[in-house]
Amino acid sequence: MNGSGKLIVALDFSELDQAEKIVKKISGLVKIFKVGKELFTSAGPKAVEMIHRHNCRVFLDLKFHDIPNTVGAACESAARMGVFMLNVHALGGKTMMTSAVQAVHKAASETKTTPTKVLGVTVLTSLKDLDLREVGISKKLEKEVEDLAVLSQRCGLDGVVASGQEVKRIRKVTGNNFLIVAPGVRPTWAAHGDQKRIVTPKEAIQSGADFIVVGRPIIEHPQPLLAAEKILKEIE
Repeated sequence: MNGSGKLIVALDFSELDQAEKIVKKISGLVKIFKVGKELFTSAGPKAVEMIHRHNCRVFLDLKFHDIPNTVGAACESAARMGVFMLNVHALGGKTMMTSAVQAVHKAASETKTTPTKVLGVTVLTSLKDLDLREVGISKKLEKEVEDLAVLSQRCGLDGVVASGQEVKRIRKVTGNNFLIVAPGVRPTWAAHGDQKRIVTPKEAIQSGADFIVVGRPIIEHPQPLLAAEKILKEIE
């Protein structure tokens, strides 16, 4: 996979037309775009349809976390929209994650398409050890991420979402045939924002991440295409 296949650009906008302007500018270079809660709440499935119209793939980042039946139904609906990847919170547990996997495979079988990839969200990149302790998790953050990654793999998920700082640990316990998506990636020339456990694009890929997610450093740049080119140059 070349550099452009590893870069996912987060369309962190509240309006569909804003998101489409970015897609139009960089879709000749970037082929995967992330639709998160902000854009999906505003535009719904139209956001997915827009990206598909530009012949690009969608990472639907809604982090489903609910009872198994509800998550399964949501994942099936997402899979029928043709999204490339979606995610669920690994803390939702074994039954919930298994339900998600079964749902996307059911949709793929009925529509005769490739199954949507399901990722488990381990620990958000905005959190640190203290944040985990405050919600009753006594493990060290790195151990919690590792355990959730192993559980996700046992449940049949295709991979996980985790900070680039934990990629090496995850790769060690899950092997090479397990996707790792690193969000919160920031090149050295960009502001960190609200991310705490960050790495640069080069560090994330060298650690073993399959995909990196970059938002503000590209979409808020005066020249988004130039910013994307700089990041691709770094990871290649």
